[in-house]
Amino acid sequence: MPFPRSSGILLHPTSFPSRFGIGDLGIEARKFIDFLAESRQKFWQILPLGPTGYGNSPYMCYSAMAGNAMLISLDRLLEDGLLAFEDLTDLPEFPADRVDFERAIAFKMPLLKKACENFKDKATSKQQEAFQKFCYDKSYWLDDYALFMAIKETLNGASWHTWEPDLAKRKPAVLEQWRRRLPGEIFFRKFLQFEFFRQWSELKSYANKRGIQIIGDIPIYVAHDSADVWAHPEIFCLDMKTGEPAGMAGVPPDYFSPTGQLWGNPVYLWNRLEKTDFHWWVERFRSMLAYVDVIRIDHFRGFESFWNVRQGETTAMNGKWIKAKGEQLLEVIKQKLGKLPIIAEDLGVITPEVDALRDKFEFPGMKILHFAFGSGAGNPYLPFNFYNRNCVVYTGTHDNDTTVGWFNQMPEHERLGALAYLGPVRSWGIHWDLIQVALSSVANQAIIPVQDLLGLDTQARMNVPSKPSGNWAWRYEFGALTPEIRDRLKMMTETFGR
Repeated sequence: MPFPRSSGILLHPTSFPSRFGIGDLGIEARKFIDFLAESRQKFWQILPLGPTGYGNSPYMCYSAMAGNAMLISLDRLLEDGLLAFEDLTDLPEFPADRVDFERAIAFKMPLLKKACENFKDKATSKQQEAFQKFCYDKSYWLDDYALFMAIKETLNGASWHTWEPDLAKRKPAVLEQWRRRLPGEIFFRKFLQFEFFRQWSELKSYANKRGIQIIGDIPIYVAHDSADVWAHPEIFCLDMKTGEPAGMAGVPPDYFSPTGQLWGNPVYLWNRLEKTDFHWWVERFRSMLAYVDVIRIDHFRGFESFWNVRQGETTAMNGKWIKAKGEQLLEVIKQKLGKLPIIAEDLGVITPEVDALRDKFEFPGMKILHFAFGSGAGNPYLPFNFYNRNCVVYTGTHDNDTTVGWFNQMPEHERLGALAYLGPVRSWGIHWDLIQVALSSVANQAIIPVQDLLGLDTQARMNVPSKPSGNWAWRYEFGALTPEIRDRLKMMTETFGR
């Protein structure tokens, strides 16, 4: 589905400034939307919004359909009477430019539990009705997720495949015993989802009214330790004795890693998915489209063929490509949900078959300027090689270094290639040079990471692929998005017809 010429900013909500240690869906999110509107942007791209597990990666969540409760705004809970003013005084001193996930979670969770108890005691009949309707409408995934998280908390975070066998295998009588044992914990998890999606829906409505559409992100795979795999083991490649992944997802050696990337997620059993008419995937897309305007499919390549690594391997080097049934899946989704506003993340080892699948459904692919230099005029990421306007150009993605960090650390031959193309770096900095190249290109859409607007170096990088910890923590500080940045971005956006 081609998009009109436009541009936008890539920023995950955890990166907003906040006095509570982690970005949330409160006033700073609205200020950011105002910044987008005032600088003539049309899109806000986010990372997956799910509840994160070990490593805090939004690409390894406890659910493919639930929301991250840590994004709930405490200030909004105060406005709604679910917290008191004194609850939000004498705050811990959090880092201004990073998320200290452990401390932020330890601070926010007791307050979220207090808000839940106040909701039980004070909710009006209208609020109770809205809560019950939400639970009914989302029961396909919410019931399993709430029970999963309640059990997980009771068992000190143990992965589901290590639970007692009858519980891991979801014997109905055992599930019912746990439901009776943990009614309060289950209610709490449902309340968190109700409140998250209430706040998110209001924020999305605010963005849409200001002319901003939200680009969400679907990771093609889900975490092994998730409600999805526990509730639907029949569609995943699992060792039936241990519950561990028998086939693990990843990619072969590439730009980011000489040994490839071994993600550890279980791969799908595509034949079984097809027999269900891809029901789980349809519900996943349906859920996503209720809360975003456009969907970016992360690792779209896996819909055509996927890299399968056998259980026991410690790197992704010894995998093999296996055909998937993405075409059949996308046809079913199109039939059931209509023509989808999708962006295909088509980076890495891309074959003509992947290109054909993307083009059949008219999905725009991605062009990354950080990959454009050092290999000659035939490089497909150089803007004059964008033969198809139906694409999205980025300076870099959440997996890349910032543009300043990239330029400072790039090999000399790539630097010479970049300077030959860009000319001498101007006084406004290499980041604005590359932003200008992106906005002036023929690509229908241009997306700029906010770190590049701010001209930040490697310290502001969001993620280093294959690095197990220390990622996803960057935040910008209060007042960083200045009127000067807003006006320069607006000028460029209008100059290049976006």
